Amino acid sequence: PRPKGEKKVKSNNVVTREYTIHLHKRIHDISFKKKAPKAVKEIKKFAQKTMGTSDVRLDVKLNQFVWSKGIRNVPFRVRVRLSRKMNEDEEAKEKMYTLVSWVPVADF
Repeated sequence: PRPKGEKKVKSNNVVTREYTIHLHKRIHDISFKKKAPKAVKEIKKFAQKTMGTSDVRLDVKLNQFVWSKGIRNVPFRVRVRLSRKMNEDEEAKEKMYTLVSWVPVADF
């Protein structure tokens, strides 16, 4: 374990990983009209936590998949590819950002 008071060092290398996000448990007990927006927020939160970047961008295809069954019936699971990339914009607050893209899976 890390000594108390010592902060975790954020890695600045470019990396790509795949994850399955269980959306069903994350949007349980959410009212119908807020399910899809909450799912999008939860995907962003998951990406922030795993990749350590506050700048998270969702792919258009992923957004379409989350909303594919409407606002109420969000898919139970989603397979995503998280890519930590360098920010081209020089004036950006953070030098890294995370791009979340959808990976089509036959099962869900």
